[in-house]
Amino acid sequence: MFRFLFASISLIFYTQGAAATGENTYKQVCAVCHQSGVAGAPKVGDKAKWAPLIKEGQAQLTAHGYVGVRGMPAKGGKADLSVADFAASLVFMVNQSGGSWQNPDAKTLERINAEIIKRENAKKK
Repeated sequence: MFRFLFASISLIFYTQGAAATGENTYKQVCAVCHQSGVAGAPKVGDKAKWAPLIKEGQAQLTAHGYVGVRGMPAKGGKADLSVADFAASLVFMVNQSGGSWQNPDAKTLERINAEIIKRENAKKK
């Protein structure tokens, strides 16, 4: 019983922490462009602009944004931004814009990392 209770409480704090990290990263890095739509960046909350991006899927959209896509610089211009923090900020933006994503678990992060490698290799060609 104690283990179950401890695991449940830990999961709640992890989930709240990841959400807070996503929102914080958005405010510190992403909002510069995604709040006002700089260079065509989809504004957070603009469901019509985000809908086709959300349809790309979490692994693909996260990986493409992380390495840079369209007018967006890699890692949103923050060179030391981790994949996990980038992914959490994207979850925050997507969920404010008509989606209902979860912060990526280990399996989803593996798919994101595989897509990042694939995308980086394609850019080299």
